[in-house]
Amino acid sequence: MRALALLVALAMVALAAGCGGGQDRPEQDATLVLDFSPNAVHAGIYVAKGHGFDEAEGVNLRVQVPAASTDGLKLLLAQRADFAILDIHDLALARQQGKDVVGILPLVQRPLAAVLAQPSVRTPRDLEAKSVGVTGVPSDSAVLDSIVRGAGGNPKRVREVTIGFNAVQALLGGKVAGATAFWNVEGVALHARRPGTREFRVDEFGAPSYPELVLCATRTELNEQPAVARATVAALVRGYEQTLDDPEGAVTNELQANPDLDRATLQAQLDAVAPAFVGDAPRFGALQPQVLDQWAQWEARFGIVRRPPDVARMFDAGFLPKS
Repeated sequence: MRALALLVALAMVALAAGCGGGQDRPEQDATLVLDFSPNAVHAGIYVAKGHGFDEAEGVNLRVQVPAASTDGLKLLLAQRADFAILDIHDLALARQQGKDVVGILPLVQRPLAAVLAQPSVRTPRDLEAKSVGVTGVPSDSAVLDSIVRGAGGNPKRVREVTIGFNAVQALLGGKVAGATAFWNVEGVALHARRPGTREFRVDEFGAPSYPELVLCATRTELNEQPAVARATVAALVRGYEQTLDDPEGAVTNELQANPDLDRATLQAQLDAVAPAFVGDAPRFGALQPQVLDQWAQWEARFGIVRRPPDVARMFDAGFLPKS
């Protein structure tokens, strides 16, 4: 009887393992806070949800739209979110302030930051002695300086004007000659309304091709819940790979979750940003130490942080699926 009971017990364990019930499956909820209102850069997240990739990996992702771009970091630090999409500059500043937040998965492999300008602005050098709008975020001045300097101009001669997140309106209204913005969102919107808009991307004027947006968690969370992190990363990798295979389906998935979005706008955004999901990386989600080292030097050179971030501590590739 004991032998029979043991065989039954072993069969039950094997069945559970075969059904994906192994100890590496967390089988729990996890909250992921976006960096901004939903747009095409988040397509892979909604595909992961729409196709059930999260549940297949053993985690139920709850996607939360922030009220402000600073919400993600605050919620992480308050232990009210498990993961957040952070701009890499915000991650660097948080690390500088002693916050042990770690990047584990880049969503894009190049900067999304740019200076958008009036059609009459042929080169960033033409922005000298003109008004250029910035949001007030610390990295804006660095992006503007890098672009103007990279074009051979003098950034000190540019007149910065704080306009908040109103680049499209300010440019269409002729209030500024240029404005810092994201080319994948505001750039797409401006080109649709004013096709002659100029677009100067920061990595085309001296900046390295750093990953602008990164999935982050606290080190405490990663230490205490490594299986949740691995499951989340695996689900998102599948979601973005599926997005690249079926862009139209990805748009549909995001619209189902956010019916207020416009299909044509979302499709145009995805057409623009999709090449950046992989860029020059070997595959989606790869963390490239050499690129990150170059970014760290640039980050300090242009004054976003006081000294180059410690890339080895700031990023952890250990949660990526084994290729």
